[in-house]
Amino acid sequence: MEQRHNKKQFTLFEWVCAALVGLIVMACGGCASPGDLFRDSTMDFGSIKTVAVMPFTNLSRDQLAGERVRDVFSTALMSSGSIYSLPTGEIARAIGNIGLNNATTPSVEDVVKLSKALKADAIITGVVREYGDVRAGNAAADVIALSLQLIEGQTGRVVWSASTSQGGIGITEKLFGGGGKPINDVTEKAVNDLITKLFE
Repeated sequence: MEQRHNKKQFTLFEWVCAALVGLIVMACGGCASPGDLFRDSTMDFGSIKTVAVMPFTNLSRDQLAGERVRDVFSTALMSSGSIYSLPTGEIARAIGNIGLNNATTPSVEDVVKLSKALKADAIITGVVREYGDVRAGNAAADVIALSLQLIEGQTGRVVWSASTSQGGIGITEKLFGGGGKPINDVTEKAVNDLITKLFE
């Protein structure tokens, strides 16, 4: 009888271990991924002082996500004190003056023209892939997935590219339900992650 009881206890111990491993795997699934990063080793990033942040391509359900994320990114870039981000109104005028048809994904020629018109050292383009809340059962949380490119103004070549994903449903939300951090906090975290990658 005692041997059979010990066997049941061991099975329960194994179950608890398996449950803990499962929780750890779920937690890692909710963590932010480091994202891809490309950095041109031949580029002198210290020479970039002025940039034009173009309107972002918005693939999310929120129609204003591109504008919101662009505004947060431009402000954070200015706050760094290392790069001057041109005002959006000035960029819009230059886009109209050179007759740029697609401001979110400009061609090499358009980048060179726009950089010359704005006296910008580089152009930054971006894609908002996800923005807003995600749900799984009783759990809900805000998430953002964002990719950016830095394009050299004189040549029109991509010299830096990075992506990040922040927020989402973590272990706390999965276990207890409820929501994660507000979308503004998640957006700022994503933007700061990309700026860190730009300056590293």
